[in-house]
Amino acid sequence: MEVGLEAGHGRLSCDSNNLSYQIFSALENNFLFGYDWEKERLPGGKVRILSIDGGGMHGIVAGRTLAYLEEALQKKTGDSEARIADFFDVVIGTGVGGLIAAMLFANDGSGRPLCRAEEVWRLLAEEGSRMFKPTSGGIFAKFRRKGANFSGKSMERVLKRLFSAKDGRSLTLKDTLKPILIPCYDLSSAAPFLFSRADALETDNFDFRLWEICRAAAAVPGFFEPVQLSSVDGQTICTAIDAGLVMSNPTAAAITHVVHHKQEFPLVVGVEDLLVLSVGTGQFDRAYNYEKVRRWGADQWAKPVITIVGDGISDTVDHAISMAFGQSRRNYVRIQSNGFTDKCVGDTDDPSEANVKMLLNFADSVLKQKGMESVPFGGKRKLSLSNAERLEWFADELVCEHRSRLSRPIPTVVLKQATRSH
Repeated sequence: MEVGLEAGHGRLSCDSNNLSYQIFSALENNFLFGYDWEKERLPGGKVRILSIDGGGMHGIVAGRTLAYLEEALQKKTGDSEARIADFFDVVIGTGVGGLIAAMLFANDGSGRPLCRAEEVWRLLAEEGSRMFKPTSGGIFAKFRRKGANFSGKSMERVLKRLFSAKDGRSLTLKDTLKPILIPCYDLSSAAPFLFSRADALETDNFDFRLWEICRAAAAVPGFFEPVQLSSVDGQTICTAIDAGLVMSNPTAAAITHVVHHKQEFPLVVGVEDLLVLSVGTGQFDRAYNYEKVRRWGADQWAKPVITIVGDGISDTVDHAISMAFGQSRRNYVRIQSNGFTDKCVGDTDDPSEANVKMLLNFADSVLKQKGMESVPFGGKRKLSLSNAERLEWFADELVCEHRSRLSRPIPTVVLKQATRSH
């Protein structure tokens, strides 16, 4: 069950007032009679989180993964119109993951998601040559390898068209169906900046246009120039680049948001109240021999170093979250290449037809691979289930949670709804 909050009035519905009464009754009983919270845990269900890594054209891998999940949800519910956004409460994405999140959770104007999951990877496959269009200018030109200098203007045209409402205005964070988080790095403050629907609903100072956010999230140093963007009211300005170097796997940020944002997720006490799917974009398996790398110049080291940092951060976050979930680890599923494949993984910045075909083949191979799980203090272990089978299991959990909310007396999330003055 989801309960609306009247924007601008700070007034919860009757269902939410009843929820508050039950929570404080439990706390009062705990104080007076030693109430066993775990034994008598309020039946609030689990908050469902979707996290999507960054990775340029490797977003095709994440897109194919989510398309497989969406198809599984449609089969299990018997509803051909079922969408990813129907089964998750929060989404977060870094870089191209932010673009995917916005496409899946933006409101198409009728209260339904803007795109199907299949349309996500098709956009990258079919529009990649426009989004990653080579050009010759830019302040980073001298650091780029031949053919890797891209035109931000070309990408902007694609994004403006994609995130345009029927009345011609640009969609903003307020035009999303569920809480959405997209991290960037703000050069003007030298700190991460989190674009958040929750903040946008509180004040226009933090409501930004989706196409600008996605363009900023794609600003990888050495490929796209930084982007200066402002909130819709012009009061907040940041100079943004992709947050991949500091948050390539943004799952921890999403969990932190849910645990501390009690207004929308009042019953979340710990990780046992969460159901998390973290989607990787495929490890960039590259083996370089010593004789090759010892002759590299500074410009040739740039891309491998970015790759190493990104993969290292992703694995570290994955391991930390696995440790945090502990006995509830089954509630956390990470879909990522296990590093053992005879398929070429493709390049992150090459929109050519040949590279797209390579990435599609790699995406299919990731689904067939045996899943990997981080073991607390024990590295990783290969599972008996393939990634596709793990997605099937996760789809069952999502459908079960979705159906149980229809009869659950206590709302799992209390979403604040956007209002516009037109």
